[in-house]
Amino acid sequence: MKRILISVILINFIVFLASCEKDDICVEGDTPLLVVGFFDDNAEDDNTAKNVENLGIIEIQGNLLLNTISSVDSIAFPLRSDTTRTSFQLIRNAQLNEEDGNTTITGEGNPVAFTYVVNRSFVSRACGFVANYNQLDTLRDVSDTDWIKRIDVVTSDIENSNMIHVKIFH
Repeated sequence: MKRILISVILINFIVFLASCEKDDICVEGDTPLLVVGFFDDNAEDDNTAKNVENLGIIEIQGNLLLNTISSVDSIAFPLRSDTTRTSFQLIRNAQLNEEDGNTTITGEGNPVAFTYVVNRSFVSRACGFVANYNQLDTLRDVSDTDWIKRIDVVTSDIENSNMIHVKIFH
């Protein structure tokens, strides 16, 4: 009787261990960020990087400051996966101002909108769904006083954050 009981317990234990999955840690994928590089509009070729002094970025829909003010020649930021358009205000020579507990940002701002198609794919139980973006395009009203002179989409498919997807010339 003891042998049968021990055998049943051992079999149940083995079945229990076999039914467990590996830890729910996502290492297989993540939704990529849009990588934007800033380039010199006056250079002879289109590959001369140029810093944007004191760049601030605000997502227009949420009034969310995405970048602390810094001088950069490239930056990565998220696109919204719940819609097919994300709009940003790119602010050069940005300064944060605090007055009466409210923080505002001032500087030379240019609005830029990105349109795209969202493709979601299930990666795993740990990772859930990952969004990739296809058919990336830009929308913006152009003015002679803009600090952004032109925008080129390098690749219209965003599947990783390892390369520049959009070039902004200034």
